[in-house]
Amino acid sequence: MHTPQSWRERLYIIVFQTDTVAGRRFDKTLLLIILASLVTVILDSIDQVHQSYAGVLAAIEWGFTAIFLAEYLTRLYCSPKPLRYAFSFYGLVDLLAIVPGVIAIYYSDAQYLLIIRVIRMLRIFRVLKLGQYLKQANYLMAALRGSKQKIIVFLVTVSTLVTVFGTLMYVIEGPEHGFTSIPKGIYWAIVTLTTVGFGDIVPKTPLGQVLSSLVMITGYSIIAVPTGIFTAELANAMRGEQLQHDCPTCRKNSHEHGAAFCSRCGSALFKKTV
Repeated sequence: MHTPQSWRERLYIIVFQTDTVAGRRFDKTLLLIILASLVTVILDSIDQVHQSYAGVLAAIEWGFTAIFLAEYLTRLYCSPKPLRYAFSFYGLVDLLAIVPGVIAIYYSDAQYLLIIRVIRMLRIFRVLKLGQYLKQANYLMAALRGSKQKIIVFLVTVSTLVTVFGTLMYVIEGPEHGFTSIPKGIYWAIVTLTTVGFGDIVPKTPLGQVLSSLVMITGYSIIAVPTGIFTAELANAMRGEQLQHDCPTCRKNSHEHGAAFCSRCGSALFKKTV
């Protein structure tokens, strides 16, 4: 017969760890339940389904809420540091998966906030042991950091262009053609420059159509700029990872691109070949 302490430890291994058969089975079952709850919420948002099966879907959703509440309390019970779990990322997400169900008692539309349970699907990385592949995200983060200033300059430039184009179109077309204010003109300029083209506001005068053509051509010429910036930085990040070498003297493993000598001790990073 197990003591309460040993049972608590066994429960901790099952609930929090995935390197055991029971732990993997628990997490996989939990993911299926989360997926089923998401499908229920999505179906309930369809008016025809809601009118026909509102009671059934509500009962199912309450069942899911009870399961998640029991799971959350179990995690608090078996965790060696309950407060640390409660304020961790997964702990807060687990709590948020329960709260909308309680709020729905007083505010019916709050049930659709249960879609936040999709965030809990992040546990799939633990179950499938894909955490090691998340290291590749370092390339993306490095590329974002490297391209941040360039993209900011690009966005400022685009913001200036749409402001100028929107103001000009307001002056040229005027309220009688739908351009009732400068913000309305800026909205039109954004839609046109990004080649979306809703068509809810269109220029009617020849001069306005000429300006519209200029905005379209400008949009096609600059739309690929942020993609090119990010791609170049991503290539640099991956190339830098490939060119990293440990210093043979002090073992420092990160240096500037193309560096021939260690920035810490001054030793040559590469042996000379004859």
